[in-house]
Amino acid sequence: MNTQRTYAIINDLLTKQSEKDWIEFKHNNNDAVMIGKKISALANAASLLDQPVAYLLWGIKDDTHKALGTNFEPFIQTQSREPLIFWLTKRLKPNLDFRFETIDYEGHNLVLLTIPATTTSPLEFEQTAYIRIGSATPKLSDHPAKLSSLWTKIQSYVWESGTAAGFQTSDEVLQKLDYVSYFDLTKQPLPDNRKGILEKLQADAIIMVDVGERWNITNLGAILLAKSLKVFSLSIARKAVRFIQYNGNNRAAKVVNRQEGDKGYASGYQGLLQYIDNLLPRNEHIGQAFREEEPLYPEIAIRELVANALIHQDMTVTGSGPMVEMFSDRLEITNPGKPLIEPRRFIDYPPRSRNERLAALTRRMGICEEQGSGIDKVIAAAEIHQLPPPDFQEKGEAVCVTLFAPRRFANMTPDERVRACYQHAVLSFLSGNKMKNSTLCQRLGIDSKNSSQASVVIKQTLDEGLVKPADTNHPRSGYVPFWA
Repeated sequence: MNTQRTYAIINDLLTKQSEKDWIEFKHNNNDAVMIGKKISALANAASLLDQPVAYLLWGIKDDTHKALGTNFEPFIQTQSREPLIFWLTKRLKPNLDFRFETIDYEGHNLVLLTIPATTTSPLEFEQTAYIRIGSATPKLSDHPAKLSSLWTKIQSYVWESGTAAGFQTSDEVLQKLDYVSYFDLTKQPLPDNRKGILEKLQADAIIMVDVGERWNITNLGAILLAKSLKVFSLSIARKAVRFIQYNGNNRAAKVVNRQEGDKGYASGYQGLLQYIDNLLPRNEHIGQAFREEEPLYPEIAIRELVANALIHQDMTVTGSGPMVEMFSDRLEITNPGKPLIEPRRFIDYPPRSRNERLAALTRRMGICEEQGSGIDKVIAAAEIHQLPPPDFQEKGEAVCVTLFAPRRFANMTPDERVRACYQHAVLSFLSGNKMKNSTLCQRLGIDSKNSSQASVVIKQTLDEGLVKPADTNHPRSGYVPFWA
């Protein structure tokens, strides 16, 4: 409990000229059913009014806002032979982290109940949702317009708006956030005073105003710009990127490099890419009489896949963050959360993100694509370098993308050949062309005199239902993806 912050909250609440729909004052009314209904109503009203939390304050005279003190004791009171807080928790759905605090305020005992805005569905008490309208607490179902508006608000709620560190001084904000990187990446001049810096950070929802001239650092601000993720809560710290390099092609092999990031994604992004690049094996390429060394995997592919893992992960999955694993024959990039799009449609569907503010801000910072997900660039790079096709899979509660080291057509598995054929058909279609035997030969590195090998792959892909003839009456016209 932060007593100083609680004092600041109470001072701020008492300055309100009248009760808001997300604030209510009580003197001694401690009826358990009333409290349950008020929690539902205030949580729903706060969400509707874009307030992160609502408050119920005991020990205050309603009309004058004068502190009187209260005999309400939430930590001692029982209801139906159960502790009050436990009784309330069982009857409120979905679960809500409401919090009682008792405080000596200018010699008066006050009780402050902090109620987070509901974020997943209307909050119900005993299977009924309520809403605050003036001083009344009617059923939410009796006000269909408000119910509809609340659902709209809930559906647009984002993890980014949550508080990673609250009640921060301006000094603490600037100590914890790499604000210089923010201005560099967004190509804005660095203001010459603290007020200007804070105003810019607030404009991008990196920070939000708290009470008592303090600030909240948002989850968005912490995950992107933290100088050290470890100074924030575990839910933030555990989103750090992990990198593991194995001396072999499976996880039983010896770990030769292990690194866990500590910087925010934006401020640490280039450093992460450079770290991976320094560890990548090189292939020797001879061109125009010069010998050049190229990374084993295309730089653009790694860049896009790492960015996608950071930006499109499910931030609400606790205890895990993005992970990059380097094996002797492949690179795996995993991020928590089920995919919003069926994996084989990543290449052609418009990108969908759970984290819209994060995606928008990282686009401005040049970390991810302005339009599109960049997956088409990943697959195009694999084709240019004649690598096995990247593999996109849903694995449990995560998405895993695998880049494979160079391997000749003869050493590809049947599944890899079919996947390469499908991906090539998609790229061709998106470019306004059609896949043909000759283009697939080029993609797979098959000599034209062995074009029958490409024909076998096309037939297998047709049998899998992944491609179809562009014109059934003219089979030689080429092939397009099954969804075209």
